[in-house]
Amino acid sequence: MFEIQPMDPATFRQQTRRSTVIIAVLFLALAMLFSSVAVALFGEPDGDNLRFNVGGVFAAFLLTAALLRGRFWHQTWMAPAVYSWRLKRSLMSITNVMHQVTAGVQRSDPTAMKVLRFYHLGLQQMHDLDGNSSDHGQLHQELDEHKARMQALGLDVDQKCLDPQWLEALKPAGR
Repeated sequence: MFEIQPMDPATFRQQTRRSTVIIAVLFLALAMLFSSVAVALFGEPDGDNLRFNVGGVFAAFLLTAALLRGRFWHQTWMAPAVYSWRLKRSLMSITNVMHQVTAGVQRSDPTAMKVLRFYHLGLQQMHDLDGNSSDHGQLHQELDEHKARMQALGLDVDQKCLDPQWLEALKPAGR
């Protein structure tokens, strides 16, 4: 279950930039180290060492990915980036069944109504965190219309959690 957490966009962007720089510097250092070591061990002084350089970069990429998911993922300095990744993943899982969600909303299905409300709130937060204000007008109008419809049906409009079972319930029976 994913829950939308309140975050300050400026602080979020600062923290994600910092974690991105840390990972990028780590990758570059490892790539240079592994490429140099591979060329020193296996390369030829005047030969074509491209494959050893590429191999070093590939090994650095694999080690960086393993460190990112295994070691760094649960560190506090990575929390904003991990939150963003989880938010975007949650929104994508809804996008994958959006036809079923909109059809359910047309029928006033409470589950579909809650999923769409979560989607609107999550999308709004993602835009705020990323500093993307280009689609706010359209989003706010849809958000307000859907909120009013939920209130008219007596549904809770505070949908800060996404239950994966809601998405399963909306998927077609054949899947």
